[in-house]
Amino acid sequence: MTANPPSARDDLIDLRAPGFATDPFPVIERVRAAGGSAPALFVDTMEATLFVDDEDVRTILGDRRFVLDPANVAGEVTARRSDALTGLGISPDLVTYLTESLLDKDAEDHTRLRKLVSRTFTVRRVNAMRPAVQEIADELIARLPELADGDGVVDLMPHFAYPLPIAVICDLVGVPVEERPAWRSWSERLSAFDPGRPELMNSALGEMVEHIRGMLAARRAEPTDDLLGALVRARDEDGGRLSESELITLVFTLVIAGHETTAHLLGNGVRALLGHPDQWGMLREDPGLLPSAVHEMLRYGGTAVIAKARYAVEDVELRSGRVAAGARAIAVIGGANRDPRVHPEPQRFDITRHHGRPGEAHVGFGHGVHYCLGAALARQEGEIGVGALVSAHPDLSLVPGRGPRPGAVPGALRLDSLPVRL
Repeated sequence: MTANPPSARDDLIDLRAPGFATDPFPVIERVRAAGGSAPALFVDTMEATLFVDDEDVRTILGDRRFVLDPANVAGEVTARRSDALTGLGISPDLVTYLTESLLDKDAEDHTRLRKLVSRTFTVRRVNAMRPAVQEIADELIARLPELADGDGVVDLMPHFAYPLPIAVICDLVGVPVEERPAWRSWSERLSAFDPGRPELMNSALGEMVEHIRGMLAARRAEPTDDLLGALVRARDEDGGRLSESELITLVFTLVIAGHETTAHLLGNGVRALLGHPDQWGMLREDPGLLPSAVHEMLRYGGTAVIAKARYAVEDVELRSGRVAAGARAIAVIGGANRDPRVHPEPQRFDITRHHGRPGEAHVGFGHGVHYCLGAALARQEGEIGVGALVSAHPDLSLVPGRGPRPGAVPGALRLDSLPVRL
């Protein structure tokens, strides 16, 4: 079946609009005030319904009546992401790497793939990584003064927020140091997808796939003890557990997701802290607030604003509206995280909000079976990264008139630059 063409309706919220990418919250609050749901054009140009309230978001993310793969819906579906991507000019042989990842699987397929990597991200293993993450953060911070201009201003995005998580995830997966700049470049090119120039996406994705094939060949010639080596063994010793395309997609997903979201957690979080000097001061006086501060960074300005589209396998009545069988629903994470029913005074940035509270009140890492596999590692990187900055540069400040400069990637809160004065 072919997906429905992009709608010409003028009442749809266009999630590709630059204004939504740079500041989605006015749109989110308009949807909340209008009842909590609204029709929209998703970033793949296909129609869906947005839901912004915490209760609905958690249902869409965690209820088995919603699935990621349209193949798991009996009968007609309103739109298929693979058809939309092909229609936008993405090469059919590359589409699978964008639509068949761990993040796109349901039920048994999701469980099978998740089990292959879940032991790498246990709390015990993540805690064992803490000294190495601290060392990386300290080394990056030690270099900041020499990278600053004559006014003591340095951009934290390229010199700290990105290098920290990409070094950590590449160490974990087994990507050599000399190859990491290429991954950063591919990530930037994929994130900046221009529907009018699909050849750029095709070239970036094609280069990445060929690079991963080369890494896999190297592991087969000379086995290693890193995660990539373990995945190759899982593929070759029991091919039924993991196909070659699944292996490539898993590596692609782990490296890209493992640094992109954390880089912007750091960028958005530091921006929020410096934009609220009283909060920065509290953290400077009491480093014990770091875990609570990271949770507030995730709630207030986590990278993911919208989750992947889900398909209803049957008619579902949500608090804010009905989703027909086969139709698509979009859980707005940024909406749930500012739902006043759950987070009083949601526009207020308060690093003590989560202090002493068990669990997570926000959905910054998702919810349900697709809860972020690397959540513990991301929290650790946030705590160590921000803590190291506060310790080394307690008087760090934003630079009036020089940024920060927001990115324009639909569905994500990103910064292209974050100039700070040391």
